[in-house]
Amino acid sequence: MKLRYSIALSLPLASASAMAADLALKLDVPQLNVAEYHRPYIAAWLENADQKVVANLAVLYDTKKKDNAGTKWLKDMRQWWRKTGRELTMPMDGVSGATKAPGELTLNIPKGALDKLPAGQYTVLVEAAREAGGREVVKVPLAWPPKSAASVTGQGKEELGAVVVQVKP
Repeated sequence: MKLRYSIALSLPLASASAMAADLALKLDVPQLNVAEYHRPYIAAWLENADQKVVANLAVLYDTKKKDNAGTKWLKDMRQWWRKTGRELTMPMDGVSGATKAPGELTLNIPKGALDKLPAGQYTVLVEAAREAGGREVVKVPLAWPPKSAASVTGQGKEELGAVVVQVKP
């Protein structure tokens, strides 16, 4: 059974303007057959051709822990943490949210949220980490702005399944 979630995110970005377009991420979070299953923490971000972070797209973590204690484990998403996470304060309005159960997760970036992003080659990175589990990063190349509707797919091996980046002009 695949569960579907939809989260609206807004991203303030400052740069030379390209054009408005839609961006959506579809993530397959597999149900792993392990004795102690914990929902994964997931971070998604956008890097430019120089591998510099230009936007945090989503950060999903345990928001139910008392005194924001779920933030303690954000550093387990090591690549995201080193690139941008340690500089951020959680929760981030429009970016962070609660972890989700296994299934298909859809993250919709609202139209116009990336319209100040300069034209160029980018990479969408999605990192997942679980307590008492593994860690995985999937990279998906992206040309911005899109000239036509397209889907680009990356594939995880353990913590993530398919990662699909969908764009529409």
